[in-house]
Amino acid sequence: MKIRVLGAGAGGGFPQWNCNCHNCHRIRRQQMQGTPRTQSSIAVSTDDVHWLLFNTSPDIRAQLEAFPAIQPKNGIRDTGITAILLIDSQIDHSTGMLMLREGKPLEVYCTEMVKQDLSTGFPIFKMLEHYCTINHHPVPIDGSSFEIPGIDDLRFYTQALKSKAPPYSPHRYDPHDGDNIGVIIEQISTGKKVFYSPGLGEIEPHVMAAMQAADCVMVDGTFWTDDEMCTQNISQKKAREIGHLPQSGPGGMIEVLNTLPNTRKILIHINNTNPILDEISDERKQLDAAGIEVAYDGLEINL
Repeated sequence: MKIRVLGAGAGGGFPQWNCNCHNCHRIRRQQMQGTPRTQSSIAVSTDDVHWLLFNTSPDIRAQLEAFPAIQPKNGIRDTGITAILLIDSQIDHSTGMLMLREGKPLEVYCTEMVKQDLSTGFPIFKMLEHYCTINHHPVPIDGSSFEIPGIDDLRFYTQALKSKAPPYSPHRYDPHDGDNIGVIIEQISTGKKVFYSPGLGEIEPHVMAAMQAADCVMVDGTFWTDDEMCTQNISQKKAREIGHLPQSGPGGMIEVLNTLPNTRKILIHINNTNPILDEISDERKQLDAAGIEVAYDGLEINL
């Protein structure tokens, strides 16, 4: 199984276009040791030919151009994208489908709640009816398995996570199972497993079990502290309030990942304010000491 990180940043990427925070200011002026990142997405394959996209960020065009294995090779119009799996209906995970409108129908796997949001509050599915069209395939939210035609030797398990629907969702203040999911990717022939959850606000028992069973976890790396955006005068919202478990502090992601000594641990969906983007920061050194990696655009994982 090969996993390609197309984008490792949170919404807005790094640097964010309108942001002058400590990180964005320095990276633009080449005053910090770090790497820019586009918005979060990964691709998975077992044959380097047929790829499953997890989310389609607004940066999808640049991400595909930076990844030769997924580019067209046969005929006038072609793609290595076999299907798309959406973990939620957030703008930074779904808008990229609009950039894929010139091709064949998109095979999109998502929950019924995500389908509702993308057909009403943010009606991408309806918009694309006038272009490539969408073939929707529902995914379970109870942890049961399914396979995707054309994505050989992989089995998927999806489970509901506690989260909020996007602001434009008709049920923004009425959470439903399926607003956000975590995904276990299993290679059938080897039994190797990856747990992927870029938006993880709480370590529920089924989430902990999935992480413990995985050979590699790629999980929420959005914020270092719960009050990160508050202390930088960017927002009054705390990390946990918007569905992201911070890395530091009691019950934080570092503490959770430290219970997985034999697992490869990778943080993804990293906000532009997070000090771990500075590769020589004290916070980054703490992650290095704990054996926790920080994803970057172009990272490839082979299991």
